[in-house]
Amino acid sequence: MRVVIAEDNALLREGLVLLLTSAGHEVVAVAGTGPEIMPALLEHRPDVAVLDVRMPPGFRDEGLRAALEARQQLPGLPVLVLSQYVEESYAAELLSGGTSGVGYLLKDRVGRVDEFLDALERVAAGGTALDPEVVTELLTRRKDTPLDSLTPRERETLALMAEGHDNATIAKTLVVTERAVHKHIGNVFLKLGLPPSDSGHRRVLAVLAYLAHTPK
Repeated sequence: MRVVIAEDNALLREGLVLLLTSAGHEVVAVAGTGPEIMPALLEHRPDVAVLDVRMPPGFRDEGLRAALEARQQLPGLPVLVLSQYVEESYAAELLSGGTSGVGYLLKDRVGRVDEFLDALERVAAGGTALDPEVVTELLTRRKDTPLDSLTPRERETLALMAEGHDNATIAKTLVVTERAVHKHIGNVFLKLGLPPSDSGHRRVLAVLAYLAHTPK
């Protein structure tokens, strides 16, 4: 897998390069500032981009802006965005541009190597990977929406779905049967007014799209 990394912290940047190359991936370019990101992406057209939200020179949202621009100029480019903190508005803006091949993780997650690599590969394959803390923020900050009608177990199921997990993983995490998960998912879709089928990746994309467009 060919990867472009944009991260201003030299130590973390080199750590990511070492981690990815050790896992058998090829880092084709690195960027240390916001203006360097798009040229690197356009030149190398990687299989996935790993971008820090805040980059020089402004340390505001240069990485996020680059991610949004990249997905416009390179349709379908998988992007995994890293952030130091949970910034709901950034996550929602990223998702609003389409939920296929999108990830938003806290930097702490990089230290959990297996989780990070799994998330990266899921995004590169066109899937989704939202940090559990980001999902929690997306769910708990929204008031007076159909989300309020979900039971605690249905909200747990929805959160795990939004993170990109399949039914078997959800069942294992919640210590319930897959049949129970299927029922919970059906109830979630019914209450959110979404298609009832829980099969295939589209169920995750539908939920993420709903969360991204739900008024705050």
